[in-house]
Amino acid sequence: MVHKKILIKGSVQGVGFRYATRKVAGQYNINGFVRNLPDGNVYVEAEGTEAQVEEFIRWCHIGPPHARIVSVFVEEGPLVHFSNFTVTF
Repeated sequence: MVHKKILIKGSVQGVGFRYATRKVAGQYNINGFVRNLPDGNVYVEAEGTEAQVEEFIRWCHIGPPHARIVSVFVEEGPLVHFSNFTVTF
């Protein structure tokens, strides 16, 4: 299991990014959370197998149809053992 902290920059708020992220996380069996940041970006913490999380990160570079991703930053973190994937505020 791995834990990744993911910062997604671009036009990512007001386009359904958080809810699309939750749906995709479910498809990849990812646990964690997604939230909007005050600066207009989106922050995700994701846990799963290395392969699951890598596929999820690939999706984060694309996002939902109306999102415009400028950059995605990823760093490792300690396992938190999330039990699900949530949209936080």
